Amino acid sequence: MRPIDRLRSARNLRRGGAAVVADDATAAELETQFAGLDALDRPIASHPGLARRTWQGLWPKLAAIGIAVLAWQLVVWSGWKPEYALPGPGAVFGRLALEVSSEGLESAVLITLRRGIIGFALAVIIGVLLALAVVRFKPLRVAIGALISGIQTMPSIAWFPLAILLFQLTEQAILFVVILGAAPSIANGLISGVDQIPRVLLRAADVMGARGFDFYGHVLLPASLPAFVGGLKQGWAFAWRSLMAGELLVIIAGQPSIGTKLAYSRELSDAEGLLATMLVILIIGIVIDSVFFGTVERSVRRRWGLLEEAA
Repeated sequence: MRPIDRLRSARNLRRGGAAVVADDATAAELETQFAGLDALDRPIASHPGLARRTWQGLWPKLAAIGIAVLAWQLVVWSGWKPEYALPGPGAVFGRLALEVSSEGLESAVLITLRRGIIGFALAVIIGVLLALAVVRFKPLRVAIGALISGIQTMPSIAWFPLAILLFQLTEQAILFVVILGAAPSIANGLISGVDQIPRVLLRAADVMGARGFDFYGHVLLPASLPAFVGGLKQGWAFAWRSLMAGELLVIIAGQPSIGTKLAYSRELSDAEGLLATMLVILIIGIVIDSVFFGTVERSVRRRWGLLEEAA
């Protein structure tokens, strides 16, 4: 029985003339101790409908896009650059519509996404294994903990001379840089999540006999999930940036990726095609962050009671 229910039962018994242990002074003390519980004893607000949730998440993005497009158009109207160098939104959106209807853009997007997903998946595996080793063995953390953060701060472009030297102009060179760009962020996210776990939970798991896979799969990883999801989001951002840099530098015959389209547009001084391709990169990044990582993050926060639902 909840405290508020026990208090109400005591009140009813006293008012009905039944024998109760608590006298008036005790009842007054109970009322003082449980003051405010009546305010908490209210029904949970119902979840908003799908249409309302969709609109609440959509209108800020639409407003931001509208402001950005307006600012873009104002810069074009100012005459700062000629329109062959900086075309307006209308011309670029028209070119984007033509690109979307062609098969070349679809093929380029699929090639780039395949590289990004493979590189990110490998980075997740390496980052998780590295983080688990670091948090479980203190000497290893002292030895390479700072090195992980140092690698994370290095610009992705700095790795490409080494990648090209090791793998030549191949997809392996691109994946090498994508992994190095994403894995440290993922590892640091998991390390930070483990550091935030209350030590009493870890001691309790140890006392209850959690060992090996049970400890990692049922205690360590679930308890560090909120911070780990943040590390995954940051890792994907680094992976996506590294991938775009790699595709600009490493052009592979027969693999017309998004980066390849950017490079060709620059060489041909095709400003409309260049900006249209940049919009594609931006849209893909926003969709992946909002739809995939945003959904996962909201689910984790809701499970941990960190998300306040709208009334």
